Amino acid sequence: MEGTALIAVCLLLMLALAVLAARLGAVHKAAAEIAAQMEERAGQETNVGIDISTSDKSMRRLAAGLDLQLRQLREKQIQYNQGDQELKTAISNISHDLRTPLTAVCGYLDLLKDEPVSAEVREYLNIIEDRTERMRELTEEFFRYSLLRSVRLPEEREEISISRMIEETAVAYYGSFKEAGITPDIRLPERPVTRVLNRQALSRILENIISNGIKYSEGDFHIILQEDGRLYFKNRTARLDKVRVARLFNRFYTVEAAGEGTGLGLSIARTLTEAMGGRIQAKYQEGILCILLEFPFS
Repeated sequence: MEGTALIAVCLLLMLALAVLAARLGAVHKAAAEIAAQMEERAGQETNVGIDISTSDKSMRRLAAGLDLQLRQLREKQIQYNQGDQELKTAISNISHDLRTPLTAVCGYLDLLKDEPVSAEVREYLNIIEDRTERMRELTEEFFRYSLLRSVRLPEEREEISISRMIEETAVAYYGSFKEAGITPDIRLPERPVTRVLNRQALSRILENIISNGIKYSEGDFHIILQEDGRLYFKNRTARLDKVRVARLFNRFYTVEAAGEGTGLGLSIARTLTEAMGGRIQAKYQEGILCILLEFPFS
């Protein structure tokens, strides 16, 4: 009898282990199904719920909870996208509405400059003209930025000589360099460095970086292009530190709270660079700001 009882106990234990193994296998299968469906739905816009094959109540509650979280996250994403688009449209509309009256003001100021007025009035007119021109530039920058954020980067790309683009951009900024008392040091390799890029976007990137360098340089500016395509912009400045440099590419960030500019130039440069698969970063060491720009071979 004792032997029969022992056999019965062993059979019961084996049965319990078999049931436990089956349930554990079902749980593992359900976990794998949940993981696969979570990964699939993460990149899709769908209201299809998570479906698992097991009848285990705990796993089904887990699947239902995750499904609820996914739906709420999807709703938040939709709200964010709508709000982001509304903000872009608002910026574009506001900047567009400002351009027309500013253009008219500039036109009337030009007419007033031709009128005979006293020296004092002439001085006031010059101040008004300077402030109005600055406002026009800021409005134009906001308008371009709104277009950049709402319109996709043009797909047209071509093989471009970065060396030639640097030369052309530097020549275009000759007057600005001269006014700032800067003689740029430009070093280019003997062989042209080429990449397949959007010409207009690359031109804008170079213009914004050079313009930023001229604004904050303390008398020097270096442009160094290496044969491997790495492009360095360097200038000495005491108005920066590592904390500020880390924020240079943030939207609307300016070095000085009351400084001139929108803080959009380098942000736009980063957006355009990354849209073309490139990389841009800034470092600050021993009083020298260094911006590195590079694009991979296409």
